[in-house]
Amino acid sequence: MAPRRGGTETHVRVTVLGTGAMGAGVAGSLLREGHEVTVWNRSADKAVPLGDLGATVAPDPSGAVEHAEVVLLTLFDTDAVVDVLEQAAGDAPTDAVWVQASTIGVAGTEAVVQLAAKYGITLVEAMMLGTKAPAEQGTLTMLAAGPADQVDRVTPVLDAMGAKTIRAGERFGDGTALKLAANAWIASITAATGQSLALAAALGLDPQLFLDAIDGSASDSAYAHTKGASIIAGEFPAQFALDGLRKDIGLIAEAARSNGVATTVLDALARVYADASAAGHGGDDIAAVGTAF
Repeated sequence: MAPRRGGTETHVRVTVLGTGAMGAGVAGSLLREGHEVTVWNRSADKAVPLGDLGATVAPDPSGAVEHAEVVLLTLFDTDAVVDVLEQAAGDAPTDAVWVQASTIGVAGTEAVVQLAAKYGITLVEAMMLGTKAPAEQGTLTMLAAGPADQVDRVTPVLDAMGAKTIRAGERFGDGTALKLAANAWIASITAATGQSLALAAALGLDPQLFLDAIDGSASDSAYAHTKGASIIAGEFPAQFALDGLRKDIGLIAEAARSNGVATTVLDALARVYADASAAGHGGDDIAAVGTAF
């Protein structure tokens, strides 16, 4: 097997449950780093290409986890995570570490904690900060949480998935909290970029001038340039699907309300992303929020 990043030779038997855009990307990164990867996806056709890259494609979640050292959950929402855990938890080795990497919010995280206790499984968080391309490149930022010794055990996997790992805390749920805060920022800066570009165009300017104006300034953002270029071109190949971020905005707003944080900006974001989705852009990249202006 190929040596891992940093020259170490630690290879792990990893099962990836869920091979959508992010799950497929990280599975490819794990294979590239020499790990032994098994994959499963509810829509089997999405997992087949990973078999061509060297992964074992399992027909069901229970079979996918039976030899795993690490089980990675990269699923869409709480219902999917709970359903897959219920199917597979009893079939994994007792010493396997389950890594919850799906964005499921505070209530969803609590439900997963309860299931982990029910089945006696070891659980850590590793939220993925980034989109499809960084997942494929192994350059995500991983937001890890859980007992330090258990996070240490999955470090070779996190290193294959990301360029860096931020340890949010030893409490399961700290990774989710940090991911919600980060996604609030992503939702805000993307929508704000769309608004500024639309305003510049409406006032008779080439909207590119807005991006030129902030370039290199204290208010600059690489993300504004990336999403701004997509908005100006009117092309939205999905790196982070707009309806996926809409789901996350709902989770963020729920967490905010439950903890006494005003949701004024989040409510506005929910409306503008909903408008873009209603116009047919739900499956497009989040940059399509620019169409709402």
